Amino acid sequence: MSDVPAFDKEVDARGLNCPLPILRAKKALAELTSGQVLKIVATDPGSERDFKAFSRQTGNPLLAFEHVERDWIFYLKRR
Repeated sequence: MSDVPAFDKEVDARGLNCPLPILRAKKALAELTSGQVLKIVATDPGSERDFKAFSRQTGNPLLAFEHVERDWIFYLKRR
């Protein structure tokens, strides 16, 4: 993906397994204001499913995600 969104904060969740990447993202989103974007980098292969579900359940839009080598990168927008 070449058109990655601009982001306001980044969470490095590499090496962490579910549910830690989601918990770190939830905490970071709480520190953002509405409309700001959070970038999360994770290595857990289940994180794609987890972040799609998290987005649906919380109403924070998942703007984009990509898989680059061992990393899964997600962009969530604070609702």
